[in-house]
Amino acid sequence: MSRRLDIELTSNRQDGTWTWRAAGAKSPKGVVNGSLLSANAKTGDVLKVEADFDIDGISVLSVVNMREKGQRGNLLEMLASEKTFTPVTQKLADKPKSDRKGGRDAKGKRDGDSRPARPPRDPNAPRRAASTRPDGTTGRPTRPSRPHFTAPPEMPKRPTAKRLKPKHVHRTAVLETLPVEQRGVAERALEGGIKAVRDAVKIQNDQLRKDGKPEVPSDGLISMAQNLLPKLRVADWLDKAEAAKSDLSTLDLRDLRSVVVASEDPMVMRDETTRALAAELKTALKERQDAAQTLWLSDIVDALKVGRTVRALKMTSEPPKAGQPFPSELGAKLAQAATAGLTTETAPDRWIALLEALAFSPIRGQVKLTTMPQQPSEALLATVKRLSPLLPQIAALFGVEVSPGVTAPRPLRPTRPVRVKPKTAAAPSAAKTTAAVEPAASEPVVIEPAATEPVAAEPVASDSAPTSAE
Repeated sequence: MSRRLDIELTSNRQDGTWTWRAAGAKSPKGVVNGSLLSANAKTGDVLKVEADFDIDGISVLSVVNMREKGQRGNLLEMLASEKTFTPVTQKLADKPKSDRKGGRDAKGKRDGDSRPARPPRDPNAPRRAASTRPDGTTGRPTRPSRPHFTAPPEMPKRPTAKRLKPKHVHRTAVLETLPVEQRGVAERALEGGIKAVRDAVKIQNDQLRKDGKPEVPSDGLISMAQNLLPKLRVADWLDKAEAAKSDLSTLDLRDLRSVVVASEDPMVMRDETTRALAAELKTALKERQDAAQTLWLSDIVDALKVGRTVRALKMTSEPPKAGQPFPSELGAKLAQAATAGLTTETAPDRWIALLEALAFSPIRGQVKLTTMPQQPSEALLATVKRLSPLLPQIAALFGVEVSPGVTAPRPLRPTRPVRVKPKTAAAPSAAKTTAAVEPAASEPVVIEPAATEPVAAEPVASDSAPTSAE
């Protein structure tokens, strides 16, 4: 894949070629054919070229013609007028009130109202008799009071944990010590290991074979990747470990745990410096997990005290430290609160919210129901059927049988607002669409440096119950 590069001409050879180097640096450098340059080219000129990076080095394909600064086209010249400028003033007349929106005329009628005007009220006319209330008193009839919904109290919000953002200082230092021809192989090995390098070489050789060109020797590239991989992994882990150490008190436990697990790599544990840093991070991870476990149980207790059962059930499915048994006493209280919330008078949407939270809670087996809604909705029946592998005792109450070997469902993803895309002027042709979507398999993917860093996928949140129910 070609890309643009700024070069500086260093000397003119007698064979019609010019030597060049990167503008403002000693390397990379190479040779460019004189036919690609203008007749006025001289030593010291800085040009922007299209270059191709491959195994043999850097090949200049063409020179990019840059537009001169200040050069503009398609401009209209403004000529001065010979007429004398005469200023113009304007004064708008005030509109009467009858012309304004919502105004009334002299008879009290609104603008656009075709009904006859109401006659003036006679102050001596008798007043209308007051109506009699059911309790015998007179006055306006009492209206039935509307049902009032009291929102549950809000829970204390914990500060949002920071995500790991390494600065790639050690990784960049290692890559800068390598020649330009090896950086692409090094980055590919760092992203996917030896398998990624082997796959990239295979794709490149397949394309070279189709084009009738000699193939690239794969043994040399794989051996190069094997030699570079140990120090690259150590440098990548050091960047992550130093970033985690700088934010130990506020770092997300998932990121801190991933750095500690990566420290067990034999390539990382060879150095004494990495072993000391790994031991420090392990100690910090244990302290953070114990503190988070205490806060987690405290939040569940607080949610039960204020009657937020769905919130408490959701928190039980997200423990900060895996493998820890849930307290039996707290689990019994939570199961009792969930059972009390699933009654015949409970609304169907409340049933759905409680079942979605209960299905992924460790106390789901302790909830035993004997009643169900008198008229369950279609949405509630669909929820019971979907969650039947996790709640078989509740599914049997609704007459849903659980087939053996059924896969357990996953928590629902939180709904997001649908964004409406703007309409395009015209759809592209089939040929252009195919060319834009089809991946370029002929590019030398092994040597071209990767332009982006791998992005770690985040776990899916389990807060899938309807928000209106809690």
